Amino acid sequence: MGRRTAATKNMDAEFLLVICTCPDDGTATAVSTALVEERLAACVNRISGVRSRYRWHEHVETDDEVLLLIKTRATRYQDVETTIHRLHPHETPEVIAIDLAAGATAYLDWIRDSVE
Repeated sequence: MGRRTAATKNMDAEFLLVICTCPDDGTATAVSTALVEERLAACVNRISGVRSRYRWHEHVETDDEVLLLIKTRATRYQDVETTIHRLHPHETPEVIAIDLAAGATAYLDWIRDSVE
C-alpha cells in the first residue's frame, strides 16, 4: 500500500496541531529538533510515558511511546509530514493534523511569525 499524503487535507484553517507518536526519546528529539530548527513548527511539546495499544499486521500491540504535539501553519503541513517520515523509524508513523479553530491572538501571531 502506498503512502498517502495530505491531498485530502482541508486547508481552510491557518494553523494546525499535528500529533505524532515516537517509539523512543531519540526519535522524539530528532523529530522535534528538526521541525523547530527548520522553522516548520513554532513549538513541539513532548509528553513521555504514553502507552499505546493498536492493531498492526493483525496483532494487537502495546508500546510505550513519546507523544509530540506540533504547532504549525497549515501551509507547512506537507513539509512537517515529510520531515517526520524522514526521521521516524516506523513504516507508518502516526501523523494526524487537527485544525485550530481558535486561540489566543498573541500565541497565534507567534506561530505565524515562527513558521516560515
